[in-house]
Amino acid sequence: MEKNSRNSFTGMIGFVLAAAGSAVGLGNIWRFPYLAARDGGGLFLVVYLILALTFGFTLLITEVSIGRKTKQGPLTAYGELSKKWKPLGILSCLVPMLIIPYYCVIGGWVLKYFLVFLTGKGADTAADGYFGGFITDVSSPILMFVIFLFATMIIVLGGVDKGIEKFSRIIMPALVVLILAISVFCLTLSHTDADGTTRSALEGLKILLIPDFTGITAGSFFSIVMDAMGQLFYSLSVAMGIMIAYGSYMRDDTNLSRSIVHIEIFDTGIAFLAGVMIIPAVFVFMGREGMQAGPGLMFVSLPQVFQAMGRFGAVIGCLFFAMVLFAAATSAVSLLEAVVSSFIDQFHMSRKSATLAEGLIALVLGAIVCLGYNLLYFNIKLPNGAEAQILDIMDYVSNNLIMPIVSIATCILVGWVLKPTTVIDEVTKNGESFKRKGVYVIMVRFVAPILLLLILLRALI
Repeated sequence: MEKNSRNSFTGMIGFVLAAAGSAVGLGNIWRFPYLAARDGGGLFLVVYLILALTFGFTLLITEVSIGRKTKQGPLTAYGELSKKWKPLGILSCLVPMLIIPYYCVIGGWVLKYFLVFLTGKGADTAADGYFGGFITDVSSPILMFVIFLFATMIIVLGGVDKGIEKFSRIIMPALVVLILAISVFCLTLSHTDADGTTRSALEGLKILLIPDFTGITAGSFFSIVMDAMGQLFYSLSVAMGIMIAYGSYMRDDTNLSRSIVHIEIFDTGIAFLAGVMIIPAVFVFMGREGMQAGPGLMFVSLPQVFQAMGRFGAVIGCLFFAMVLFAAATSAVSLLEAVVSSFIDQFHMSRKSATLAEGLIALVLGAIVCLGYNLLYFNIKLPNGAEAQILDIMDYVSNNLIMPIVSIATCILVGWVLKPTTVIDEVTKNGESFKRKGVYVIMVRFVAPILLLLILLRALI
């Protein structure tokens, strides 16, 4: 594809909404709240914000700059910068190819719950074993996965401006309105147990906002920093090829630095509101113990919370899973686009052919992921000690191994081989200011590679 004929977002708003939609995914909705509740509430928030303004900003602006400078998808962008670094593009493209199948499977789970609540049967999801019974069924998860994947493909087939941007302009505002509405409602909740103990949502909000230094040691604080850094790393959609692909569709006259700031605000704001929405509600009906549910929070604990809300629970549950479905959809679209743009640039395929090719790959791998809970079930231990089956293995390889390696290599390429001026010149080429330039140079050359190495080592040990 010729660089000068490449499709693009219509402006900064289109780019920001699409990129923010990619960043705002399932991790913001369920992972951020339980990490915040577990890791000292306000203390986790402070650490997260500091890292967002330094570590996250560095990785995000680097990848978007690479995309806009080369006007290429992740598979070919690194080769445009330096032919010797072309293999890094292969790794960068491999990440979304591994993630799309199981992400769409989880998207299918969300779709199932949304439909159940929409049809007035949300109370069924609160029953013991409901979630386990659903994912171990042979046919239902595959059907939901196929519907979710097909919808994602339809949006990507529409192109950058008429598909992805148009979709993001509708879905992102709707997502914000829903999460604000549910958050406000959840802050009005209170509940009295059989023993007379009353808990209010405002008490739960304190858990999120007020730093808890109880039992904090050097080791536990390091663990909090690692949790915040890991959450930020995955949440911003870096090292997945997405931001390079979206950067390649960014117009040269768009203010790059300001766009990155807006993405940071969107991503962090949604994650914080998810905490405001979930932590107080879970605290009210399940106490502090309920917030230790971890990954099972969304599909096991929250349906029980909605059930306990009484007559409002069915409505709130339906709105909640609609919101989560929107978040999952925007991220799935960006993952698919990262691969599609790579196929178009590398193999000169049409958008239709590229989308269908990757859709077929995702269909096969996604079906295998679904069957990994029944016909193809097995259990192994990962290097970090966690037990895993097919979905967990794909997640571990992509998120915990390849992604940190891609980001470390990107920092070395930009920080030491090409020098930080490669990104700085791209950011400032229209006379724009780069207020965090000094921080950027230090982070990309020294701090970010070390932090990324710690993420990688943590996955291995």
